[in-house]
Amino acid sequence: AKKDYLAKKSVWIFGGDGWAYDIGFGGLDHVLSSNKKVRIMVLDTEVYSNTGGQSSKSTHIGAVAEFADMGKDTYKKDLFKICMGYPNVYVGQISLGANMMQAIKTIKEAEEHDGPSIILAYSPCIEQGIKGGMGNSINEEKLAVMCGYVTLMRYFDGELHIDSAEPNFEKYDDFLRNEVRYNALILKDKEKADVLLEKNKNAAKERYEYYKNLLNK
Repeated sequence: AKKDYLAKKSVWIFGGDGWAYDIGFGGLDHVLSSNKKVRIMVLDTEVYSNTGGQSSKSTHIGAVAEFADMGKDTYKKDLFKICMGYPNVYVGQISLGANMMQAIKTIKEAEEHDGPSIILAYSPCIEQGIKGGMGNSINEEKLAVMCGYVTLMRYFDGELHIDSAEPNFEKYDDFLRNEVRYNALILKDKEKADVLLEKNKNAAKERYEYYKNLLNK
């Protein structure tokens, strides 16, 4: 009789990209397929941050990490696209430093969604080697979105919403060179770096065009 006085339960799962994209993906699949009101926040550092900086399925092509000393030669897994394939799942992609209001709106919508929700949060970390240190991480997040490295977007009820402005891909190389994980490959083997980092940029362009085209369908 007094149940209306009880606080509503909100269940959140927090994990990194190594878990969500890689070793824990089977569990993620189970939760997203359950149709339960469970919220998932993936802190995507694009590397196994907690265990020493090993390459994960979230690591972009051309990035230097453990087990990818001469640059990762495979593309980043598109978890956003995969999650769009589950019925009744809310999918969001945020970058808090780039657009705080979009991040808050996405978290609010994920909380209110009647079904599973997942948010992919681009999360700079020390393993990326941002020039000037982690004190510059907010500016780096802004540049990541501005150049098209990260796209802010939400998907629910069969509709995609892109919250980023049109990317300026001319700034893309500046972003890559501002981080040790990419700049290290240029110093080690410039010829290989030119090839892999160009593939990195082209993949970003193709990824953005893919999602942009979904808006017109």
